[in-house]
Amino acid sequence: MKVRKGDRVRILTGKDAGRDGTVSVAFPATNKVIVEGRNTAKRHTKPRSQEEPGGIIDKDMPMNVSNVAVLSPKDGKPTRVGYKVENGRKVRICKRTGVEIPEVKP
Repeated sequence: MKVRKGDRVRILTGKDAGRDGTVSVAFPATNKVIVEGRNTAKRHTKPRSQEEPGGIIDKDMPMNVSNVAVLSPKDGKPTRVGYKVENGRKVRICKRTGVEIPEVKP
C-alpha cells in the first residue's frame, strides 16, 4: 500500500469527494485508511463509566485506499506514488513531478 499515515490526500469518491485531508490511520492488511474529519458517521455509544458518558458521537470511518489520491508536495494536485532508490535508500516519489514525498515522523 503506497499511502501512509500523515500523507495529505484528496478523496476521489463518496460524500466527501473533492475534499482534502490527512491520513490518521492506515490499515495495510485490509487496504483501508482513515482520513481526519472525513467520512464521518454517527455512532450511538453506551455509557461505560461515570467519566465516559454515552450519547451520539461523530466517528471517522475507514475508506478503501483506492478512493483517495496522495497530493503532490510541489503543487498540491493528486498524483500516483512511485519508488526510487537513492543512496541505498528506497524513497517514495511523485509520479507527476518526480519530487520526493517526505516521510512524516509521528
